Amino acid sequence: MSDQVQIEILDAKEAQSSVAALADVLTDCVAGGASVSFMLPLPREHALQFWQGVAEGVARKERVLLVARGTGDEIIGTVQLIIAMPDNQTHRADVAKMLVHRSARRRGVAHALMAAVEKAARAEGKTVLVLDTVTGGDAERLYERAGWQKVGVIPNYALMPDGDFCGTTIFHKQI
Repeated sequence: MSDQVQIEILDAKEAQSSVAALADVLTDCVAGGASVSFMLPLPREHALQFWQGVAEGVARKERVLLVARGTGDEIIGTVQLIIAMPDNQTHRADVAKMLVHRSARRRGVAHALMAAVEKAARAEGKTVLVLDTVTGGDAERLYERAGWQKVGVIPNYALMPDGDFCGTTIFHKQI
């Protein structure tokens, strides 16, 4: 990865001030075909509302928001750690919305975000992480290379942004 990429955890104020930049990353990823809960066309207002909700979750200490910044300090990637869990699952967290802008891919940004989210999880006292991803996609291979264990595949779990069905692979990692 380029030494010019910095990974950081955003506090509530920083998360709020980054909503527009995060919406840009999300919009780019969905436009590129990423199945991350949104359909095409993705109205900007919808992307902004999503990230506003994430920022509010950061303020409530329900999630940890990490970003990757490029050489111009622009946000080029992000991942979330959902730490608000039921009483019998306080030892685990969900990893969600690992997104890298298409212009920043193949530079190790996703790998750096995943290493940082694991470090953040340890700092939160979490020992089990869970995530899901599109079956057969680049992210699935990334998680396998990073030592995540495949639990299984659910066929036709979600839709791609264009409306086609896709399977979802569930992963976990003991940290």
